[in-house]
Amino acid sequence: MKNLKSKINRGFTMIELLIVIAVLGVLAVAVLATINPIEQINRGRDTSSRSDTEQLLSAIDRYNANKGLWPWQDIAEDLPDLIWQPIDSSGPVSKTEGCTLMEQLSTTTRAECTGTEEIRQSFVERVTSPKVNVLNIYKGPNSGDSVYICFNPQSKSFQKGADERCDGGTLPTDFPTANACGSCPDSLGKNPTGNCSCLP
Repeated sequence: MKNLKSKINRGFTMIELLIVIAVLGVLAVAVLATINPIEQINRGRDTSSRSDTEQLLSAIDRYNANKGLWPWQDIAEDLPDLIWQPIDSSGPVSKTEGCTLMEQLSTTTRAECTGTEEIRQSFVERVTSPKVNVLNIYKGPNSGDSVYICFNPQSKSFQKGADERCDGGTLPTDFPTANACGSCPDSLGKNPTGNCSCLP
């Protein structure tokens, strides 16, 4: 009985503790490999870019419904097309007045530009910041063509969706294939030869 009590009171040996630590280490590595924190961060950034794209498309559609023009048009006789270009603080601009898309959709201090306040200034500052993934806009010349806003996806799940759209399906005739598929502009330098994730 004395020997049994002394074994119980002694606690764990060093070898037993090392085995437990090794097992915990293996489990931690397995959990980290499953979760992949970098992929989760990239997916969060892509989700934010997609949300910004949806808000911007909605603001552009509201502007068009209210004024009967696209924000880059000054008069109805202007062509409705917009060549592929990044959305930033300097562009795209309207045909004659020189007002940027963001000035047309938000508030502006320039007298020649009349903002419609479809989006907030904080949204403009976030979307045009050099720290975020750049959004690119395109609209074809036909009146029925859609407005596309695209970004370069950083996460594998968003890249897979972009690849399936560009490589695996029939694209709409007004889709900006030349710019969005195979050489999507990448402001963050993480997916330089990939396909764009585009809405709609």
